[in-house]
Amino acid sequence: MTLSINKAVEAQQSTNPFLSEYHTPFQVPPFDKVKPEHFMPAFEQGMKEQQMKISSICTQASAPNFENTITALEESGDLLKNVSTVFFNLSSAHTNPEIEKISKEIAPRLSQHSDDIYLNAKLFERVKTVNEKQGGENLSSEQKRLLEKMYKAFIRSGANLNAAQQARMREINKELSVLTVRFGQNLLAETNNFELIVDNESQLSGLPASLKSTAAQSAKEAGQEGKWKFTLHNPSVMPFLQYADDRQLRERMYTAYINRCNYNDQYDNKEIIAQITTLRAEKADLLGYKSHADYVLEESMAKTPAQAYELLNGLWKAALPVAKMEALEMQKVMDKNGKGEQLEAWDWFYYADKVRKEKYNYNAEELKPYFKLENVRDGIFTVTEKLYGLTFSEIKNIPRYHEDVVAYEVKEADGAHVGIFYMDFFTRKSKRGGAWMTSYRKQAVKNGKRISPVVSIVCNYAKPAAGEPALLTPDEVETYFHEFGHALHGLLSNVKFETLSGTSVPRDFVELPSQIMEHWAFEPEVLKFYAKHYQTGEVIPNELIEKMKKASKFNQGFATVEYLAASLLDMRYHTIRSGTKVQATSFEKEQMNELGLIKQIAPRYRSTYFQHVFSGGYSAGYYSYIWSEVLDSDAFAAFKETGNLFDPATAKSFRKNILEKGGTEEPMNLYKSFRGREPDVKYLLENRGLDKAL
Repeated sequence: MTLSINKAVEAQQSTNPFLSEYHTPFQVPPFDKVKPEHFMPAFEQGMKEQQMKISSICTQASAPNFENTITALEESGDLLKNVSTVFFNLSSAHTNPEIEKISKEIAPRLSQHSDDIYLNAKLFERVKTVNEKQGGENLSSEQKRLLEKMYKAFIRSGANLNAAQQARMREINKELSVLTVRFGQNLLAETNNFELIVDNESQLSGLPASLKSTAAQSAKEAGQEGKWKFTLHNPSVMPFLQYADDRQLRERMYTAYINRCNYNDQYDNKEIIAQITTLRAEKADLLGYKSHADYVLEESMAKTPAQAYELLNGLWKAALPVAKMEALEMQKVMDKNGKGEQLEAWDWFYYADKVRKEKYNYNAEELKPYFKLENVRDGIFTVTEKLYGLTFSEIKNIPRYHEDVVAYEVKEADGAHVGIFYMDFFTRKSKRGGAWMTSYRKQAVKNGKRISPVVSIVCNYAKPAAGEPALLTPDEVETYFHEFGHALHGLLSNVKFETLSGTSVPRDFVELPSQIMEHWAFEPEVLKFYAKHYQTGEVIPNELIEKMKKASKFNQGFATVEYLAASLLDMRYHTIRSGTKVQATSFEKEQMNELGLIKQIAPRYRSTYFQHVFSGGYSAGYYSYIWSEVLDSDAFAAFKETGNLFDPATAKSFRKNILEKGGTEEPMNLYKSFRGREPDVKYLLENRGLDKAL
């Protein structure tokens, strides 16, 4: 019997790519060999191996010290990390029914596994002992930071709670793990299920030829040749709302978009929101916090909800009057039509475009021919080389999880290997909405050897028809630069411990490296690198650049208000006290009424599709984008003040003090090491054109 079991294990190891060392270029995941049936056995084996390692840490005879307890715990679970990174990245970027089924099954088991570690009394006692006696070990600053983070993780996971409280904590974590998966899966299904089929070309009046072409191709693929298909994916719905002359169709598209998962059907998320917020509040209460936001923000730069609210409310006061003035401008344009129509939310994008054209003679469609995807990519590569000396070489013979994915080796100026970088650009039904950066392997140092990172960025650009180029909107260009900044944070990490590596920093600091990259995107000097007409090769003319510059602060009242509305909604959901149960629709309405949000603007993310906070890890943290914008606006000013966008000394300092350091120090200390002082909010206000509104 033992022999047959051993043979079965050996057979599984020979066929399951996770259960042996990766024999791939740069030891990237063997995507070409991974099948859905490999995940559960690998998860189970990974959890088993980590528990065995934890057991050996707890039962060893040696007294607790940093090496035999903290380092040992840090380096446990390699197999589980490998399978988890691949699985959860695929569940976001290229899912299928089998992966979705596994997600529901594995979520509570991983939750239990995590609780078994952080609620392990013997393990906590060893960690606690090391923490109390750290002065006797002469630890480095990075070792101290890891110890502090690990000790806090045990406390914040309930290690100090009594047995009954810990039992309840386990139940809460298990329920939350399932609910957050369901929220995201509902949203993906709801987004994919909607389609607007147009069979009368006259109803497409106003739409750009590129959008019509994509819609025709989409309809053809859906068996509706000769018609046009529009969806709720951003590359379809957003330009439709901006350009479609047919007001009734705009209303239909907008209404479908903002009511996703709000139809009291199998994809409805309202009850899930009620359960998630109630459970989070109860968990915070168990741990001794007033609210979930208090619990989350303790580990952020903001530290408290009051600090986050101070920034958000101050900006709200500046932005709301500007948004109201913008609405009046658009109403005047509508009045010229003489139809007696009143501006509604589904009109905003359309009439904002009209006003922008009228005031600045600016049309974003004019710019798209200059933003061919490959040219934008080359422009980003050039910016990165000028700043940090990095080079990017495409690799063809490397495993990828989808045919659209491209891979690059990243090197230093001297040719030294930095890491592997994947890019996945185009929307598809198997991919959730939005854009994000992720890691398949984080940078670390083990046994004196640098472990190089493997990172990826995922976007949702419209895939062009065969033979056509992918042309980006200015917003999509900005998104590309943004996610590339996150990738640099992961690639240039230079720390010892994986837990502190790259983007392992507070939410309200992690957006600094991404958002500062956005500043280079439309600088005239940078545009000349990459903004070349895809047909003629003509460099973008100065006239267009000037139009972009003049229009850059247009509609910033709207942009700021819709973002702040979502941020404040997130904070209010997560400052409820334990025992409170919310009804999402009425709660959202009450909060927006209290803020004075005008009817023509909805929060950027309404409750039922607010994936960032209900399944994406940004709960009580959506404010972080604007918090980080204070930092990135101030940081970019440091480059501008030198008179050189690529000033070597400033770039070296930003790399050394921000990009390389990961979570090894307090974020504000890192920022002050770079800038010499704390950030000034004035640069954010100037960039958004809100400085005169205060």
